[in-house]
Amino acid sequence: MSTLTIALEKVDFLPPTRVTDDTSVLTLKNLVFEPLLKWNDGQVLPALFSHWTHSPDGREWRFVIREGAVFHDGKPCVASDITNFIDGILDAVDTFGMKWSYARYLADAEITADGDGAIRVHNPHPIADILDIFSEFYICRFAPDGTPVLGTGPFHVVAFETKVRAELERVCGNAEPQRIMAICEPSADKRYSLLKSCDVDAALNLERVEGRLEFDDAFQWGKAINTLSVMYYLNCSEGIFRSPQARLAANHAVDTVAICREIFGDLAVPSSSIVSPFHLGMNTAGLAPITYDPERARALLADVKGDRRIKLRTPTFMPERAPEISRFVAKALEDVGFEVDIEVETDRPEYARQIGRKEMGDLAIFDSSPHSTYRILNDKISSVTKAVWWQGYDDPEAERLIAAANAAVAPDARERANAACLAYLNANPPWLYLLHPVDVYAARKEITGLSIDHKGTLQIA
Repeated sequence: MSTLTIALEKVDFLPPTRVTDDTSVLTLKNLVFEPLLKWNDGQVLPALFSHWTHSPDGREWRFVIREGAVFHDGKPCVASDITNFIDGILDAVDTFGMKWSYARYLADAEITADGDGAIRVHNPHPIADILDIFSEFYICRFAPDGTPVLGTGPFHVVAFETKVRAELERVCGNAEPQRIMAICEPSADKRYSLLKSCDVDAALNLERVEGRLEFDDAFQWGKAINTLSVMYYLNCSEGIFRSPQARLAANHAVDTVAICREIFGDLAVPSSSIVSPFHLGMNTAGLAPITYDPERARALLADVKGDRRIKLRTPTFMPERAPEISRFVAKALEDVGFEVDIEVETDRPEYARQIGRKEMGDLAIFDSSPHSTYRILNDKISSVTKAVWWQGYDDPEAERLIAAANAAVAPDARERANAACLAYLNANPPWLYLLHPVDVYAARKEITGLSIDHKGTLQIA
């Protein structure tokens, strides 16, 4: 097949300084651009950087650009392209107008060009987590028409109309497909209909259809557990969830298996810590989800002083099915002795800003998307950084384990140190853990070379 037509929820190439976890956008980005390093289930692999070295203490790093890396307009990719790109991200804000956390991670780092073919990173303390950070940076440039579509990836952009379509063409070689047509269709049900009517060859994010997804044998199907965590922040600064026992009680009170089955149609799996099974440290930690045990929850809660009347906050979307989840969780918490008032916020960007300002009530549903264990520990758990998404969790042992993980440099040492953090946070949860959604695509049976990764990105061989 010379042309592959795919239906995506979004068709967009975001500004170079915009980092995203949107699966549709990432699918396009992975075809047109290269990340500095490729994330692979908690580990990193070469990408635009072909190899790297570091000092034994992890303070000095040197990254070498892949030989022959050329932008789609013929310009060689050199070190200054990368340092300028990084500077742009460090100065940018996210979709909610908040400063990216990367500026904080790299506040003390010196990132400089080492000739045209490499960059150097110097930091006053060990920074092995630079590997995680660089895996989220996709290098691109603006085309003459102002669109951010020039990359060094296997496909170049022939035509692009935001929120409508994108046409891509393979840069070199005879592999199939030679061309990819990406069609924007926000509705999952309509994407599925386009596949059924043979108007597209494949459709992504079909887990988002209304009702239960029917897996028609007429198509090939692919599924992958997403790294995204759907969870509730618990207010650890004030109210009853300052108590570790109350936080543990909340986790025992909610039947996450039932949520995955009844609300997500079995297209989700329960979570066991602050990250997914595919994050750095989870393979070694080998954790199981906190058991559904309402009797244990009631016993834990009986020993906790504080007002049992709590405010649960929820948006109408992001995460998917947030209102339904919140009604389920409110009933579960009431069954073990809480009195729950649900407060709905219809303005999703404002909801995120409120959570960033710690205006979260007693618990607030959210999703945690970074693929980096380091980023989640730094942004959301650590009481030393007290970053924007931190909600008051303050545990000296957790902080000791985070510091040890931050100081680890060798891959095995990083894995073990992060595993210790994640195991501790399973036993001493800062959040109400819920689930990881399952992403689903379908394609015509004769199509070959398609797969889906744990970011939810459609891979095209």
